[in-house]
Amino acid sequence: MARKLLKINDSAWLFAEKDKTPMQVGMLATLSVPAGQPTFVADLVARWRGVQTFAPQFNYLFKTLPVPSWVEVPDDRIDLDYHLRHSALPAPGSQRELGVLISRLHSAKMDRRYPLWECHVIEGLEEGRWSLYFKAHHSQFDGVGGIRLLKRMLSTDPESRDMLPPWAVGTHGPDQSGIVRPPRDLARSEPSSFVGGIVEAGKDTVGVATSLGRTYLETATGLGDDERAAPFRAPKSIFNGRIHTPRRFATQTYSIERLKAVAKAADGSLNDVFLAITGGALRTYLLEQDKLPVQSLTANVPVSVRPGEGAKVGNAITFLYAMLGTDIEDPVERIELIKSSTRLGKERLPEVGGMAMDVYTTALMMPFLSQAIFGFGGRGAPASNLVISNVPGPAETRYLDGSRLEEFFPVSLLFNGQALNVTAVSYDGMFNVGYTGCRDSIPSLQRIAVHSGEELDKLEAALGLA
Repeated sequence: MARKLLKINDSAWLFAEKDKTPMQVGMLATLSVPAGQPTFVADLVARWRGVQTFAPQFNYLFKTLPVPSWVEVPDDRIDLDYHLRHSALPAPGSQRELGVLISRLHSAKMDRRYPLWECHVIEGLEEGRWSLYFKAHHSQFDGVGGIRLLKRMLSTDPESRDMLPPWAVGTHGPDQSGIVRPPRDLARSEPSSFVGGIVEAGKDTVGVATSLGRTYLETATGLGDDERAAPFRAPKSIFNGRIHTPRRFATQTYSIERLKAVAKAADGSLNDVFLAITGGALRTYLLEQDKLPVQSLTANVPVSVRPGEGAKVGNAITFLYAMLGTDIEDPVERIELIKSSTRLGKERLPEVGGMAMDVYTTALMMPFLSQAIFGFGGRGAPASNLVISNVPGPAETRYLDGSRLEEFFPVSLLFNGQALNVTAVSYDGMFNVGYTGCRDSIPSLQRIAVHSGEELDKLEAALGLA
């Protein structure tokens, strides 16, 4: 059987995984049942069960020896009944019942004797809706890769029928979106000669070494701590201890136009607004718990470095660190700090691509990943207080066999030292935020989502938009 070697940073997610810290990411999509088709969900599941063709990476099995690698498994050796699961919510099938089910499903570690993915079709939601919850190991998917899969699965044409399930589409499979996109140029062009390649490699090495040296000098000395965030300079908070298996999941939704109006008034980006309202929500939540650190919390913010529209297995992200201004009461002062902090974080990233960026990301994350792999996470100073991620999704309305995608939310991973993850995806004019938390570490996780909405109101009022 063919083997595909893993990159070091992809392998790390597998070796860091423990029973209490499954390293998987998920997607929760809610769709409407087409009018006049009461058996739509059952019929879809029955049809999908007949699709026994598995595209990469849905036919990959993890093997540790002789080196960490994926082994491609023949179609007839994959048990679809294990991977595709059909369930229904208890009445009334509200968002609460759905959240409870997703929290439980996302808590369970996947069995490595099988390819590392599951597809759950969930019916019984109120208002004639149903949900698709998909999870896969983080060693195979990052957020951008998951969105690429979603785009391939769904169509912009409400009349499209007999559409393929995710495992038959894959990341390299046929695109069912109905949208033709010209290939984009790579972030950096290839060297035109062997000598040019040597020169470019040398520049990349210097760039990576300079960025890493600057980052860890700031970690060691604390230089620029008033605005510049660095690894392992974050205060200890209730989000940064040892975690347990049960998860909680909550959601929040905003209009993208609303966020853009705030960003324009604040002379910042949509992501600056997202970080600002999250920072304000965490401040309010921690004050309620009487657990607010004096120093600002720090966010680890993933940044996609995936070139063009090309699909690939594994992760194509690096990270920057940013202050959240949780020590600041005024929402405008908070977003000003965040704007400065994210700018400084971006300046620290090396201007390299491809293999050099993989090397940089591996070296940057190795101290943190080593904590997770060797079981030290949550015992000392945290690298950051939480991960906050924003992944662009499809701007157009999408359909699956005529079933309209109403909304979808990311469901992320946790680990010792990080009991909370906040990830957003955009879709069809809306900005959808998923809050994944450790049930035992974060009482009333839903309060953070509620406070995020309140913080957006406050920021609008402070900027004269309300």
